[in-house]
Amino acid sequence: MDLSKVKLIATDMDGTLLNSKHEVSDDFFELFNQIKSHGILFVAASGRPYYSMIDKLSKIKDDIIIVSENGGLGIKNEELFLSNPIDGDNFKEIYDLASGIKDAHAVFCARNKAYVLSDSQKLLELLKEYYPKYNVVSNPLQITEPIYKVALFHEVSSERFIYPFVKHIEKRFKVKVSANHWVDISENKANKGHAISLIQENYNITTAETMVFGDYKNDIEMLKLAKFSFAMQNAHPDVKAVANFETKSNDENGVEYILKQTIEAKKAAIKTF
Repeated sequence: MDLSKVKLIATDMDGTLLNSKHEVSDDFFELFNQIKSHGILFVAASGRPYYSMIDKLSKIKDDIIIVSENGGLGIKNEELFLSNPIDGDNFKEIYDLASGIKDAHAVFCARNKAYVLSDSQKLLELLKEYYPKYNVVSNPLQITEPIYKVALFHEVSSERFIYPFVKHIEKRFKVKVSANHWVDISENKANKGHAISLIQENYNITTAETMVFGDYKNDIEMLKLAKFSFAMQNAHPDVKAVANFETKSNDENGVEYILKQTIEAKKAAIKTF
């Protein structure tokens, strides 16, 4: 495994770069400076909204690419390079479908805020972490700004109690079980893999020069675009089946563990040269 060839590193956030307390380690920020010094491009790719990701990565926000809403939005230095909002008719179809699912609570995700109509206390508590900027609305169809993702929340299990009722639309939409309590629905092009492929093309970086970390099903498309694809030890079995390698869990700094090896490989290659 020759990590000295890596030019692009992309990582998921929750369950991957973030620990179980939703924190980024101090080690990561120290390692990032070394990554940057070796000319490696860094991408944070998450189902989180842009403003939530920036909050976690504010120290390095001017030096990285942000892919938010599972690939619905791509932003670098405040400039939008990717935007895949849900079409108006499609949004109504998704909303009507979600409204009929028992105990499912919908979050409608715009660029700078989210919209909810639920009074689920568990959901509202989670919103403080994932969607801290939100409005409660009575009719989501009256939202005037573009919606990039509809995130459906279930207090017990999204895979058991939401996914079976939405999987029939997978051929026309991107439907992802993105965490234990969440199923995300967006336009088909709104996925992390599409965003990473655009970045690879723009920067002339190959799959053989790409490293990706992930833990859940919304990471699968981008993992397939990297020779150095790593599933976290805590990853969903479907993710482990796709990834070429496995690293330690998010609570054991599994991303940082591989980043250290990559930096050492870069240093060794320079000495050899």
